[in-house]
Amino acid sequence: MKKLILLLLIVTSCNSPQISKKNIEYINGDEHLTNDYPFSEATIVNDIIYISGQIGSSINGEVVSGGIEAETLQALQNIETILKSIGGSKSDIFKCTCMLKDINDWPSMSKTYKSFFDDLKLPSRSAFAGSGLALGALVEIECLAIRN
Repeated sequence: MKKLILLLLIVTSCNSPQISKKNIEYINGDEHLTNDYPFSEATIVNDIIYISGQIGSSINGEVVSGGIEAETLQALQNIETILKSIGGSKSDIFKCTCMLKDINDWPSMSKTYKSFFDDLKLPSRSAFAGSGLALGALVEIECLAIRN
């Protein structure tokens, strides 16, 4: 009986899934590090890329002019730049969250957002309005992407 119990314990322990902890990769470009922002541009865990919220700011750090459509396009281009820096592309994005200063901008934001992606491969998305965004931006977009 003792041998049977011992055998069952050995078989059970051999069949238990091994928990493997993967490292978190922190992605930060030189400009991001120079500006000493309190967050990483992206993190990668188990081949999922978590891209921090991006506003429509240009390389000089100022929000682009032109309203919601210009800011939406610039925010998406900023996301694409981060992805390209780690060997990815916008086609790797599978989920976005869009935060708007004013929900009335939703139709214009959506029009620009949709034009950025392939019509047949639009990421899933959530959108909502808040009380304010960094630097007075009209939109902030965060994304999840798969590392290929």
